Amino acid sequence: MLEKLAQIEKTYEELTEQISSPEITADMKAYAKAMKQHRSLGIIVEKYREVRKLTDDLQGARELSLAADDEDMKQMALAEVEEIESKLPAAEEELKVLLLPQDPNDEKNVILEIRAGTGGDEATLFAAEMLRMYARYAERQGWKMEVLETADTGVGGIKEAVALIEGDRVFSKLRYESGVHRVQRVPQTETQGRIHTSAVTVAVLPEAEEVDVQINPNDLRIDTFCSSGPGGQSVNTTYSAVRITHLPTNTVVSMQDEKSQIKNREKAMRVLRARLQEIEEQKQHDALSAERKSMVGSGDRSEKIRTYNFKENRVTDHRIGLTVHQLDLVLEGQLDDFIDALRTHYQTEKLKVEAVSV
Repeated sequence: MLEKLAQIEKTYEELTEQISSPEITADMKAYAKAMKQHRSLGIIVEKYREVRKLTDDLQGARELSLAADDEDMKQMALAEVEEIESKLPAAEEELKVLLLPQDPNDEKNVILEIRAGTGGDEATLFAAEMLRMYARYAERQGWKMEVLETADTGVGGIKEAVALIEGDRVFSKLRYESGVHRVQRVPQTETQGRIHTSAVTVAVLPEAEEVDVQINPNDLRIDTFCSSGPGGQSVNTTYSAVRITHLPTNTVVSMQDEKSQIKNREKAMRVLRARLQEIEEQKQHDALSAERKSMVGSGDRSEKIRTYNFKENRVTDHRIGLTVHQLDLVLEGQLDDFIDALRTHYQTEKLKVEAVSV
């Protein structure tokens, strides 16, 4: 492992020199690629240097505790040994996690899809709240979120929404949000105060580049039509809305957000590529491993990953048994408690698998 870390540090230092050279700054594509790799390796190198310093300091403190003639100096050295020994294991564990094989999708932007499941109007209202929640979280992370398509309802909810989120390591943070989110609350239309349970499905798909997914133009059927508003109200008299059907998989993407047909087509192709990549990855994973299950299930109330209980101001993630009584803050985009805990949990599981396979 030390050889691997030394090589990573060497590569990082070479990249540091490279990104400051005039040759690479003149090529924006090469510069962006180098910066991305530099940033990724920098996280590992920073933790490696921290562990190395702690190890050196520990050795120095131990030697001082043995060599010191003065009792006060000896006790100071022993206290330093104790302090470093309490920090070192956690730092070493974090370094091991960073060295785990990375999912190539972790650095990618995502296509976020939210759909109302069981629960009628109440499900559509919560779907709208979830879209807002992820928008707030993206804002906190310094990411850019663009809503590509929404299907609004007459009661202020949404049947479904598709959004593009761009930024630093978006997929690595949002990937575990995929699944069924269950809400328990008293609807405004409920006269007897009974709690209703509804469900919303979330899918987080890594955005696929053109080089990732090759699409044969002959496999596409592209229809254009006039875009419409809620209730079928026409909002555009030109044929700017686009519906693309990928015939081999019968995957359909519609886009009418822009007034330009060209822009709607570009957005629809971005969503289509992400969905086709997900289909292909699902096939591969089904064939090679039973580890990965379907992302969102059927939308039934029982297939839940997280529950939002309004009466108790409680949010519970059922995969890791984490509960927080700050639902109001969670809906404002304060998702770090869940996202950090989920990433730690699944990284720990990976470490266990790695340890068994060694």
